[in-house]
Amino acid sequence: MPRWSKRRLTHADVTPQSDYLSRRALLGGAAGMAAGAMMPGLAEAARLQAVASRYSLDEAPTAFDYVTGYNNFYEFGVDKGDPARNAGTLSTRPWAVVIDGMVGRPGTYGLEDIVAPVQLEERIYRLRCVEGWSMVIPWIGFPLASLLARVQPASGARYVAFETLVRPEEMPGQRGIFQPLDWPYVEGLRLDEAMNPLTILATGLYGEELPNQNGAPLRLVVPWKYGFKSIKSIVRISLVADMPPTTWNIQAANEYGFYSNVNPEVDHPRWSQATERVIGAGLLAPRRDTEPFNGYGDEVAHLYAGMDLRRFY
Repeated sequence: MPRWSKRRLTHADVTPQSDYLSRRALLGGAAGMAAGAMMPGLAEAARLQAVASRYSLDEAPTAFDYVTGYNNFYEFGVDKGDPARNAGTLSTRPWAVVIDGMVGRPGTYGLEDIVAPVQLEERIYRLRCVEGWSMVIPWIGFPLASLLARVQPASGARYVAFETLVRPEEMPGQRGIFQPLDWPYVEGLRLDEAMNPLTILATGLYGEELPNQNGAPLRLVVPWKYGFKSIKSIVRISLVADMPPTTWNIQAANEYGFYSNVNPEVDHPRWSQATERVIGAGLLAPRRDTEPFNGYGDEVAHLYAGMDLRRFY
Protein backbone atom coordinates (compact mmCIF):
# COMPACT_ATOMS: atom_id res chain seq x y z
CA MET A 1 0.00 0.00 0.00
CA PRO A 2 1.20 3.57 -0.49
CA ARG A 3 3.34 5.02 2.25
CA TRP A 4 1.31 8.15 2.88
CA SER A 5 3.20 10.89 4.67
CA LYS A 6 2.23 11.91 8.21
CA ARG A 7 2.47 15.53 7.11
CA ARG A 8 1.76 17.00 3.71
CA LEU A 9 4.86 16.82 1.55
CA THR A 10 5.88 18.71 -1.55
CA HIS A 11 8.59 17.82 -4.06
CA ALA A 12 10.95 20.13 -2.15
CA ASP A 13 10.65 17.84 0.88
CA VAL A 14 11.48 14.59 -0.82
CA THR A 15 13.67 15.45 -3.81
CA PRO A 16 17.38 15.10 -3.02
CA GLN A 17 18.83 18.60 -2.75
CA SER A 18 21.67 17.79 -5.12
CA ASP A 19 19.18 16.77 -7.83
CA TYR A 20 17.13 19.93 -7.38
CA LEU A 21 20.15 22.27 -7.37
CA SER A 22 21.66 20.51 -10.36
CA ARG A 23 18.44 21.03 -12.26
CA ARG A 24 18.32 24.74 -11.42
CA ALA A 25 21.93 25.15 -12.52
CA LEU A 26 21.15 23.30 -15.74
CA LEU A 27 18.29 25.60 -16.59
CA GLY A 28 20.21 28.72 -15.60
CA GLY A 29 23.33 28.45 -17.72
CA ALA A 30 24.56 27.47 -21.14
CA ALA A 31 23.75 23.85 -20.41
CA GLY A 32 20.22 24.94 -19.66
CA MET A 33 20.03 26.58 -23.08
CA ALA A 34 21.05 23.31 -24.65
CA ALA A 35 18.46 21.43 -22.62
CA GLY A 36 15.87 23.98 -23.66
CA ALA A 37 16.67 23.25 -27.27
CA MET A 38 16.22 19.54 -26.68
CA MET A 39 13.11 19.95 -24.49
CA PRO A 40 11.43 23.10 -25.79
CA GLY A 41 9.68 25.33 -23.30
CA LEU A 42 11.17 23.93 -20.09
CA ALA A 43 13.25 26.99 -19.23
CA GLU A 44 10.23 29.25 -19.77
CA ALA A 45 7.76 27.13 -17.80
CA ALA A 46 5.70 29.17 -15.35
CA ARG A 47 5.73 28.34 -11.67
CA LEU A 48 2.38 27.17 -10.33
CA GLN A 49 0.86 27.90 -6.94
CA ALA A 50 -0.25 24.62 -5.40
CA VAL A 51 -0.90 23.24 -1.96
CA ALA A 52 0.48 19.93 -0.73
CA SER A 53 -1.89 16.97 -0.80
CA ARG A 54 -2.59 14.30 1.76
CA TYR A 55 -2.56 11.82 -1.13
CA SER A 56 1.15 12.35 -1.84
CA LEU A 57 3.57 9.50 -1.24
CA ASP A 58 6.69 9.91 0.84
CA GLU A 59 8.83 8.51 -1.99
CA ALA A 60 11.48 10.59 -3.71
CA PRO A 61 10.37 11.72 -7.18
CA THR A 62 12.20 10.55 -10.26
CA ALA A 63 14.73 13.10 -11.50
CA PHE A 64 13.16 15.90 -13.55
CA ASP A 65 15.16 15.11 -16.68
CA TYR A 66 13.88 11.53 -16.75
CA VAL A 67 10.29 12.61 -16.18
CA THR A 68 10.44 15.10 -19.05
CA GLY A 69 12.80 13.23 -21.35
CA TYR A 70 11.66 9.59 -21.23
CA ASN A 71 8.03 9.01 -22.09
CA ASN A 72 5.48 7.82 -24.62
CA PHE A 73 3.52 10.36 -26.64
CA TYR A 74 3.18 8.85 -30.10
CA GLU A 75 1.75 12.04 -31.55
CA PHE A 76 5.36 13.26 -31.47
CA GLY A 77 7.10 9.99 -32.38
CA VAL A 78 7.47 6.44 -31.15
CA ASP A 79 10.93 6.71 -29.58
CA LYS A 80 11.13 7.55 -25.86
CA GLY A 81 13.07 10.72 -26.63
CA ASP A 82 10.90 11.88 -29.53
CA PRO A 83 8.34 13.78 -27.42
CA ALA A 84 11.06 15.89 -25.80
CA ARG A 85 12.72 16.53 -29.16
CA ASN A 86 9.57 17.29 -31.14
CA ALA A 87 6.91 18.67 -28.82
CA GLY A 88 8.15 22.25 -28.99
CA THR A 89 6.08 22.65 -32.16
CA LEU A 90 2.83 22.40 -30.20
CA SER A 91 0.96 25.58 -29.34
CA THR A 92 -1.03 25.24 -26.10
CA ARG A 93 -2.45 28.76 -25.80
CA PRO A 94 -5.31 29.32 -26.24
CA TRP A 95 -6.75 25.92 -25.30
CA ALA A 96 -10.33 24.76 -25.00
CA VAL A 97 -11.99 21.52 -23.97
CA VAL A 98 -15.38 20.42 -25.30
CA ILE A 99 -17.46 18.84 -22.53
CA ASP A 100 -20.54 17.12 -23.92
CA GLY A 101 -22.74 14.07 -23.84
CA MET A 102 -24.90 13.32 -20.84
CA VAL A 103 -24.30 16.48 -18.86
CA GLY A 104 -26.49 19.35 -17.74
CA ARG A 105 -23.96 22.00 -18.71
CA PRO A 106 -22.35 21.04 -22.04
CA GLY A 107 -20.13 23.52 -23.77
CA THR A 108 -16.67 24.53 -24.89
CA TYR A 109 -14.64 25.55 -21.86
CA GLY A 110 -11.44 27.55 -22.01
CA LEU A 111 -8.58 26.13 -19.99
CA GLU A 112 -8.58 29.21 -17.78
CA ASP A 113 -12.27 28.65 -16.99
CA ILE A 114 -11.59 25.03 -16.06
CA VAL A 115 -8.70 25.85 -13.75
CA ALA A 116 -9.81 29.17 -12.21
CA PRO A 117 -12.32 27.76 -9.67
CA VAL A 118 -10.06 25.00 -8.32
CA GLN A 119 -7.26 24.83 -5.77
CA LEU A 120 -4.27 23.20 -7.45
CA GLU A 121 -2.57 20.47 -5.44
CA GLU A 122 0.78 18.77 -5.69
CA ARG A 123 0.26 15.01 -5.85
CA ILE A 124 3.37 12.82 -5.65
CA TYR A 125 2.20 9.67 -7.42
CA ARG A 126 3.69 6.51 -8.79
CA LEU A 127 3.46 6.00 -12.55
CA ARG A 128 3.61 2.42 -13.82
CA CYS A 129 3.98 1.87 -17.56
CA VAL A 130 2.53 -1.26 -19.16
CA GLU A 131 6.00 -1.78 -20.66
CA GLY A 132 7.35 -2.70 -17.23
CA TRP A 133 8.99 0.50 -15.99
CA SER A 134 7.99 3.00 -13.33
CA MET A 135 8.57 6.54 -12.06
CA VAL A 136 7.45 8.72 -9.17
CA ILE A 137 6.13 12.08 -10.37
CA PRO A 138 5.12 15.24 -8.46
CA TRP A 139 2.10 16.30 -10.49
CA ILE A 140 0.24 19.60 -10.09
CA GLY A 141 -3.48 19.26 -10.66
CA PHE A 142 -6.98 18.94 -9.24
CA PRO A 143 -9.57 16.17 -8.83
CA LEU A 144 -11.44 15.34 -12.01
CA ALA A 145 -14.52 14.92 -9.81
CA SER A 146 -14.65 18.66 -9.19
CA LEU A 147 -14.93 19.40 -12.91
CA LEU A 148 -17.50 16.68 -13.49
CA ALA A 149 -19.64 17.99 -10.65
CA ARG A 150 -19.65 21.44 -12.27
CA VAL A 151 -21.00 20.11 -15.58
CA GLN A 152 -23.71 18.06 -13.84
CA PRO A 153 -23.63 14.44 -15.06
CA ALA A 154 -27.03 13.04 -16.05
CA SER A 155 -28.41 10.08 -14.12
CA GLY A 156 -27.80 7.69 -17.01
CA ALA A 157 -24.11 8.56 -17.46
CA ARG A 158 -21.91 5.59 -16.60
CA TYR A 159 -18.61 6.32 -18.36
CA VAL A 160 -16.33 9.25 -19.16
CA ALA A 161 -14.65 9.35 -22.58
CA PHE A 162 -11.58 11.45 -23.36
CA GLU A 163 -10.02 12.60 -26.61
CA THR A 164 -6.57 13.99 -27.46
CA LEU A 165 -5.76 16.80 -29.87
CA VAL A 166 -5.29 16.04 -33.57
CA ARG A 167 -3.04 18.67 -35.13
CA PRO A 168 -0.59 17.04 -37.58
CA GLU A 169 0.95 20.36 -38.56
CA GLU A 170 2.28 20.61 -34.98
CA MET A 171 2.40 16.92 -34.04
CA PRO A 172 4.86 15.23 -36.41
CA GLY A 173 3.92 11.75 -35.24
CA GLN A 174 0.49 12.23 -36.80
CA ARG A 175 1.95 12.85 -40.26
CA GLY A 176 2.84 10.34 -42.94
CA ILE A 177 1.26 7.39 -44.66
CA PHE A 178 2.07 4.76 -42.03
CA GLN A 179 0.74 5.69 -38.61
CA PRO A 180 1.37 3.70 -35.40
CA LEU A 181 -2.15 4.43 -34.09
CA ASP A 182 -5.46 5.77 -35.29
CA TRP A 183 -6.06 9.39 -34.34
CA PRO A 184 -7.42 10.89 -32.24
CA TYR A 185 -6.09 9.03 -29.23
CA VAL A 186 -9.09 8.12 -27.08
CA GLU A 187 -9.47 6.79 -23.57
CA GLY A 188 -12.18 6.17 -21.01
CA LEU A 189 -13.02 5.49 -17.40
CA ARG A 190 -16.04 4.21 -15.60
CA LEU A 191 -17.78 7.14 -13.90
CA ASP A 192 -16.98 5.91 -10.38
CA GLU A 193 -13.30 5.62 -11.35
CA ALA A 194 -13.37 9.16 -12.72
CA MET A 195 -14.97 10.44 -9.51
CA ASN A 196 -12.45 8.71 -7.24
CA PRO A 197 -10.40 11.33 -5.33
CA LEU A 198 -7.12 9.89 -6.66
CA THR A 199 -8.08 10.69 -10.27
CA ILE A 200 -6.80 14.11 -11.26
CA LEU A 201 -6.44 16.41 -14.22
CA ALA A 202 -2.84 17.61 -14.22
CA THR A 203 -1.68 21.03 -15.42
CA GLY A 204 1.90 20.81 -14.18
CA LEU A 205 4.71 18.80 -12.67
CA TYR A 206 7.67 19.61 -10.47
CA GLY A 207 6.00 22.90 -9.52
CA GLU A 208 5.84 24.20 -13.10
CA GLU A 209 3.41 24.12 -16.00
CA LEU A 210 3.31 20.82 -17.87
CA PRO A 211 5.96 20.55 -20.57
CA ASN A 212 4.44 19.77 -23.96
CA GLN A 213 5.98 16.30 -24.01
CA ASN A 214 4.18 15.40 -20.79
CA GLY A 215 0.72 16.26 -22.08
CA ALA A 216 0.39 20.03 -21.88
CA PRO A 217 -1.70 21.80 -21.08
CA LEU A 218 -4.13 19.29 -19.53
CA ARG A 219 -3.81 15.56 -19.00
CA LEU A 220 -5.45 12.83 -17.00
CA VAL A 221 -3.58 11.02 -14.21
CA VAL A 222 -5.00 7.75 -12.86
CA PRO A 223 -2.23 6.34 -10.64
CA TRP A 224 -3.57 2.80 -10.12
CA LYS A 225 -3.79 2.11 -13.86
CA TYR A 226 -1.08 1.63 -16.47
CA GLY A 227 0.21 4.91 -17.79
CA PHE A 228 -1.42 4.79 -21.22
CA LYS A 229 -4.80 5.33 -19.51
CA SER A 230 -3.62 8.80 -18.43
CA ILE A 231 -4.45 10.51 -21.73
CA LYS A 232 -2.54 13.66 -22.68
CA SER A 233 -3.43 17.04 -24.26
CA ILE A 234 -7.16 16.59 -23.74
CA VAL A 235 -9.59 18.44 -26.03
CA ARG A 236 -12.86 16.58 -25.33
CA ILE A 237 -14.51 15.01 -22.30
CA SER A 238 -17.81 13.21 -22.93
CA LEU A 239 -20.14 11.53 -20.47
CA VAL A 240 -21.79 8.51 -22.02
CA ALA A 241 -23.96 5.54 -21.13
CA ASP A 242 -21.89 2.81 -22.81
CA MET A 243 -18.26 1.80 -22.46
CA PRO A 244 -16.31 4.02 -24.88
CA PRO A 245 -13.65 2.76 -27.29
CA THR A 246 -10.04 3.20 -26.18
CA THR A 247 -7.04 3.46 -28.47
CA TRP A 248 -4.87 0.61 -27.26
CA ASN A 249 -7.83 -1.72 -26.84
CA ILE A 250 -8.73 -1.01 -30.47
CA GLN A 251 -5.12 -1.68 -31.44
CA ALA A 252 -4.78 -5.00 -29.59
CA ALA A 253 -7.73 -6.03 -27.43
CA ASN A 254 -5.99 -9.19 -26.20
CA GLU A 255 -3.12 -7.09 -24.79
CA TYR A 256 -4.80 -3.92 -23.51
CA GLY A 257 -8.12 -4.19 -21.73
CA PHE A 258 -10.44 -1.32 -20.95
CA TYR A 259 -9.63 -1.32 -17.24
CA SER A 260 -5.84 -1.79 -17.42
CA ASN A 261 -5.42 -1.78 -13.65
CA VAL A 262 -1.86 -2.52 -12.56
CA ASN A 263 -1.90 -6.21 -11.65
CA PRO A 264 1.26 -8.27 -11.08
CA GLU A 265 -0.75 -11.47 -11.53
CA VAL A 266 -1.93 -10.64 -15.04
CA ASP A 267 1.00 -10.66 -17.45
CA HIS A 268 1.12 -8.88 -20.75
CA PRO A 269 1.05 -11.58 -23.47
CA ARG A 270 4.70 -10.80 -24.26
CA TRP A 271 6.22 -10.08 -20.83
CA SER A 272 5.71 -10.47 -17.11
CA GLN A 273 4.14 -7.72 -15.03
CA ALA A 274 5.39 -9.17 -11.73
CA THR A 275 8.28 -6.69 -11.46
CA GLU A 276 9.18 -3.26 -12.82
CA ARG A 277 12.32 -1.35 -13.77
CA VAL A 278 12.63 1.86 -11.75
CA ILE A 279 13.69 4.65 -14.09
CA GLY A 280 16.71 6.54 -12.77
CA ALA A 281 17.72 3.85 -10.29
CA GLY A 282 20.70 2.73 -12.39
CA LEU A 283 21.37 -0.20 -14.70
CA LEU A 284 22.42 -2.51 -11.87
CA ALA A 285 19.52 -1.68 -9.57
CA PRO A 286 17.21 -4.61 -8.82
CA ARG A 287 13.75 -4.60 -10.30
CA ARG A 288 10.95 -3.60 -7.96
CA ASP A 289 8.02 -5.90 -7.20
CA THR A 290 4.85 -4.64 -8.85
CA GLU A 291 2.06 -3.92 -6.37
CA PRO A 292 -1.61 -4.57 -7.10
CA PHE A 293 -3.30 -1.36 -8.22
CA ASN A 294 0.21 0.16 -8.22
CA GLY A 295 0.03 0.29 -4.42
CA TYR A 296 -3.28 2.17 -4.28
CA GLY A 297 -5.48 -0.80 -3.41
CA ASP A 298 -6.75 0.62 -0.13
CA GLU A 299 -8.27 3.52 -2.04
CA VAL A 300 -9.57 1.79 -5.19
CA ALA A 301 -9.95 -1.98 -4.73
CA HIS A 302 -13.57 -1.54 -3.64
CA LEU A 303 -14.39 -0.24 -7.12
CA TYR A 304 -13.86 -3.75 -8.48
CA ALA A 305 -15.46 -5.87 -5.75
CA GLY A 306 -16.78 -9.10 -7.22
CA MET A 307 -15.07 -8.61 -10.59
CA ASP A 308 -12.75 -11.20 -12.08
CA LEU A 309 -9.67 -9.04 -12.62
CA ARG A 310 -8.13 -11.64 -14.93
CA ARG A 311 -11.09 -11.27 -17.23
CA PHE A 312 -11.57 -7.53 -16.75
CA TYR A 313 -7.91 -6.65 -17.23
